[in-house]
Formats: sequence, structure tokens, C-alpha cells
Amino acid sequence: EASNTELIKKLAGAWKELPASQKQVYEEARKTDWKRYGEQLAAYKAQLTPAQAAALKEERRKQLARRRSIRAKRELNLLGKPKRARSGFNIFLSENFQESEGNSPVAKLKKLFDTWQKMSASQKQPYLQLAQDDKVRYENEMKSWEAKMIELGREDLVRSKRQRLKKKPAETAKQTPTAKAKASSSGKKAKLKKSEE
Repeated sequence: EASNTELIKKLAGAWKELPASQKQVYEEARKTDWKRYGEQLAAYKAQLTPAQAAALKEERRKQLARRRSIRAKRELNLLGKPKRARSGFNIFLSENFQESEGNSPVAKLKKLFDTWQKMSASQKQPYLQLAQDDKVRYENEMKSWEAKMIELGREDLVRSKRQRLKKKPAETAKQTPTAKAKASSSGKKAKLKKSEE
């Protein structure tokens, strides 16, 4: 009848009360299981092809990166980092989502997106103005939050304008003149395609 959490709490309490001599049996069983797992894992990896091993390694790398990202976001939330500024479309979406027609959230989103696309610039203007105001709010909150982080000794979390300025010239210096010309011509081609559509 007890929930899983209650059972785990009871078991943890019982484990804490066990004397070391009785815990030893379980510790030895854990060690033998761990050794068996290591042998099985080695046998599994030995039968993989190099392509499968590389895919497995890449999947593991992605999982670890995802976990690090989640941990970093959680830490920033705990430190009270301000939420990003919303776009005009996001503000429009939040105001009209409940009233929009559609059976599912995806259908509602599609309907609102189509409505947003068909709106004239004058109809979008109030939402774009609210987005500009939200951007100002975000920048002000970020400045005060970054000052607080510097006080706490967490300069690693501060967005540095100097670092961004240093990165941009370094990145452009790495490109050869022909690479720059190709990049600018591909940008022009993309603009032409968009205007043709």
C-alpha cells in the first residue's frame, strides 16, 4: 500500500541501521555483479564493428553533452538568470493561444502562425513594440545580474563584449579573401532566392 518513495525511505533507514558486518555481504555481492558487468560490457564491445563502436561513442558523447547542458541551465536558473526577451510572435502567441481554434496544441500553433504571417505590418506593430520593451527589460536585468555574478566571483557566467569583439576579428582573419568572397556571394544568392519566393 505504501508508495515507492516511502518504501525507499524505509529501506534507506534500515540500511543505515545495519551493522558493518551485515553490510559486507551486500558489498561483496555488488562487487561481483560489477565485475560481471565489466566482463559482459567488454565482450559486447569486442563484437561491435568499428562503425558501430564509433556510433556508440558518438551517442554517449551526445548524452553527456545533453546532461552538461541541463546541469548548466539548472545552475543558471538557481542563480536567478533573467529569462530571454520574447519576440513579437511569442507575445502574439501567448495572448491568443487559449482562444485559437484547433483540436491539438500543434494545430493551434499552425493556425496562429498562419494568422501571424497574413497580418500586416501595422497589425504586428503593437506586438513588435512590446518585444522591443521586453528586450530593454532583458538587457537591464542582465546588466544587474552580471554585476551580481561578478560580486559572487562567477565571471565565467558574464557575457563579455570584449570577448565577442575579439572572436569576430579572429574568425574573419582566419578566412582567406576567396573564402570571404564565396561567403558574401552565397549570402547574396540566399537573399535572391528568398525574394523570388
